[in-house]
Amino acid sequence: MNPQPAVLETATLPIELLPFNSVCLMSNHTVKACLRTVEQGYRPAECTTQTARVPTRVRDLRDMRNNVPMTSASAFPRVSRRIGAIAESATLAVDAKAKALKAAGRPVVGFGAGEPDFPTPAYIVEVAKAACENPANHRYTPAAGLPEMKDAIVAKTLRDSGYAIDASQVLVTNGGKQAVYQAFATIVDPGDEVLLPAPYWTTYPEAVALAGGVSVEVVADETQNYLVSVEQLEAARTPKTKVLLFCSPSNPTGSVYSPEQVKAIGEWALEHGIWVIADEIYEHLLYDGATAPSMPVVVPELADRCIILNGVAKTYAMTGWRVGWMIGPKDVIKAATNLQSHLSSNVNNVAQRAAIAALNGDLTAVDEMKVAFDRRRKLMVSMLNEIPGVVCPTPQGAFYVYPSVKGLLGKEIRGKVCNTSTELAALILDEAEVAVVPGEAFGPSSYIRLSYALGDADLVEGVTRIQKLLSEAK
Repeated sequence: MNPQPAVLETATLPIELLPFNSVCLMSNHTVKACLRTVEQGYRPAECTTQTARVPTRVRDLRDMRNNVPMTSASAFPRVSRRIGAIAESATLAVDAKAKALKAAGRPVVGFGAGEPDFPTPAYIVEVAKAACENPANHRYTPAAGLPEMKDAIVAKTLRDSGYAIDASQVLVTNGGKQAVYQAFATIVDPGDEVLLPAPYWTTYPEAVALAGGVSVEVVADETQNYLVSVEQLEAARTPKTKVLLFCSPSNPTGSVYSPEQVKAIGEWALEHGIWVIADEIYEHLLYDGATAPSMPVVVPELADRCIILNGVAKTYAMTGWRVGWMIGPKDVIKAATNLQSHLSSNVNNVAQRAAIAALNGDLTAVDEMKVAFDRRRKLMVSMLNEIPGVVCPTPQGAFYVYPSVKGLLGKEIRGKVCNTSTELAALILDEAEVAVVPGEAFGPSSYIRLSYALGDADLVEGVTRIQKLLSEAK
């Protein structure tokens, strides 16, 4: 009996349904499934478990089924261990709490959310309005993305990065966060190690864990401007190292690797056969003449082991539209597309039409936003560095500052002693009614993250409150 290929309604890549020959977990349920498979005519030769080969004869399978002890359903956890181990997004949690307090009438200033405070440019919104009227956008479309969207990404990548790719190397995702998840899910196997320069965006280690991987933190503090060195990466490398996560400009620090550093890290990864997942979501938010070259451009030989993540959220003030993408080798993108076809089907068609308009347009909107971001960046860094015990490097990208608060920990502030940045962030919210994200969300304690993607008046008000509170430390 030969299984028939499945034809998916999302018009994704065809998936052949293979006989039961994948890795099995030998629960009572799985043994019964294997039994049904064999009784229906299959004779898999390679069905294995983590510890032993699964018998392929019907009699042996029946024996196993009969000998597996039954487990009471009440003994199983209500939430799977895999999902139960995921931490809530700290940045979204802080933002939600700040908004809830404001809704309750408290004058909270929130520095937690990483999203521009500007509206999406009007010309993009108008395209979306028109797209709503087109019945073609009311239907399923290819899981990998609208052909026009993929073409726009190809053109944009060549224009902005000098990186020539093909549409078959592109997968459109539901925001950059889904691209992060799918990248790790597609290339990481259980036990694989992922080098994670810290401070890191809070979602990275959770996505690694969901893929079964092991995050290995490589910490760079404020004395290094939060930039890891090749020497640090090499010291953390083991025979299990498969992937390096690389983010420049960085969330949460705003730090930017120089072209020389990008090249050195790329050549190191190439030498040791390590994959690089490069998050370029903040590529256009750069200041003080900084540049952020794409790693496969400066190290072309790495292209076959590099996945680029990006999206329209930060550049075009489109965080709520949820359109991102992956760029990578064709076999990896094909596999990730198969995953997405089952996970979420195609990305919202109207949002894709809006994103096409954004990518095909110029960068006037982001250039206007950068003027405001740059002004706020300089002001926030200056004000924070006036606080005794605070050291705030000047970021060259994104819209975050990441000051060290080591000099304040262990000191008394309004009758309380904070020994961690989590405790300090809670004190700042309670006493100053200002929301910041503690460093523990991004790796080591002793830091806080503030976004300057908010209005100038709120920025001054919020940092002034922090100054007043923390200056009381003794």
